[in-house]
Amino acid sequence: QVQLVESGGGWVHPGGSLRLSCEASGRIFSINTMNWYRQGSGKERELVARIGRDGHRNYEDFVKGRFAIFRDNARNMVYLQMNSLQPEDTAVYYCNADIWDGRELDNVWGQGTQVTVSF
Repeated sequence: QVQLVESGGGWVHPGGSLRLSCEASGRIFSINTMNWYRQGSGKERELVARIGRDGHRNYEDFVKGRFAIFRDNARNMVYLQMNSLQPEDTAVYYCNADIWDGRELDNVWGQGTQVTVSF
């Protein structure tokens, strides 16, 4: 059973920084695209950033210049460095990835980690 576990969420003042981590474990042959999504209270889940196995990155406009996504393929991990955080960034952040377990390609979600930005 492949799973993703996020960590690193918490509370921070506006303008502060947090780094989220996500580790994949289980029967893993390879991991394709790794993504970070978020869901604010009363809002739909939205894509924040994604990174391909080759390191190619895409960011949504609302985080460009503030957030950075990177991955460690040897450790099956993906990170989200979040700088200049604002109250509107408050949300549950989810890790998501397409993982090949040797038999099939699974789209896997983590359980989420809460990020709260406030005074």
